[in-house]
Amino acid sequence: MALSRNLPFSGPSWRTGILSQPQQIVPKCREFFKSSLVCCRGSAGGGGGRSLRPSNTVPDTLASRVETIKLENRPLNSSCLIRPAIFTVAFSTTSLACATIWQYENLRAKRLVHSTVEWFNNRTYKYGHFRKEANNWWNSLSEGQKIFYPICFLNAVVFLAWKVPSFQTTMARYFFSNPVAKNNCWPMVLSAFSHYSALHIFANMYVLHSFSTGAVLMMGKEQFVGFYMAAAVVSSFASYVCKVALSKPGFSLGASGAIMAVLAYTCVKNPDSLLNIIFLPMITFKAGMALKAVMAFDTAGVVLGWTIFDHAAHLGGALFGVFWAHYGYSYMHFQRQHIFPLWHQLRSKNN
Repeated sequence: MALSRNLPFSGPSWRTGILSQPQQIVPKCREFFKSSLVCCRGSAGGGGGRSLRPSNTVPDTLASRVETIKLENRPLNSSCLIRPAIFTVAFSTTSLACATIWQYENLRAKRLVHSTVEWFNNRTYKYGHFRKEANNWWNSLSEGQKIFYPICFLNAVVFLAWKVPSFQTTMARYFFSNPVAKNNCWPMVLSAFSHYSALHIFANMYVLHSFSTGAVLMMGKEQFVGFYMAAAVVSSFASYVCKVALSKPGFSLGASGAIMAVLAYTCVKNPDSLLNIIFLPMITFKAGMALKAVMAFDTAGVVLGWTIFDHAAHLGGALFGVFWAHYGYSYMHFQRQHIFPLWHQLRSKNN
């Protein structure tokens, strides 16, 4: 189950945060890999080799969107964390429980398919050249790719929705995570599928593609999806806690909190795997050391109050990934022991 010896070490998957200060909008990119600084503070995957310094101003397009949107804000204090804390526990638990049920259904389906008659009865002929080609392409994908492409598609749909002016008020209300917003729970999840620029989504999806296949091989596709969704909400909650603790209101978007969890899980499970920087394949380093460096950088960012990136979300995602690498198997085994029998009884009653 080990990863390839030469996984691309890619540049930032950002989670962008916008500090909501009067008369000022300051970006806070959730950078993924800080060590390769290429285009927008470090996309080794998307910059074409131009090195840019981070700016303290948001591009005009994003600034104009934000300034025209009226969000229902509340005072920033600890009461802002009550509902998100409950939601984080409930949503992550439910996501992982659903992953267990999904695994049960897949195992049941595989047992049925072992019957030749059942196998033939469930075969569907794909009419038309395009449908057959699409079906052949899908069947040729690995399990990791079959998970990555739907996630990438959802991110692309949300990205395109940001380009429709009539959608932007709704998008900002539900696809920005903001601790002081009236609705501050579901955006913790939805913001993990939200990106404001082509570079933003490209960097995130490139990193996810690089590490998702190995993670799916180790976890299984069902557990990976539950883990990814739980990581999204946990990283958003970590961002909320940091903003409240430091009294720095703001809102964020981007998938890097969840992606950081995937990376951390993979690096803990394969600490001796060699990573490299895209376009610089001659530079390699061990996954375990890379993870420590990234987490140290984000810890410094939180402690020192750096505001360019949402370091708390990165760190929250990474810690969740490390936790899952050590205890995820035991947790899922516990869930299977209790949920499988209950779900089997429920299905039997309904049938």
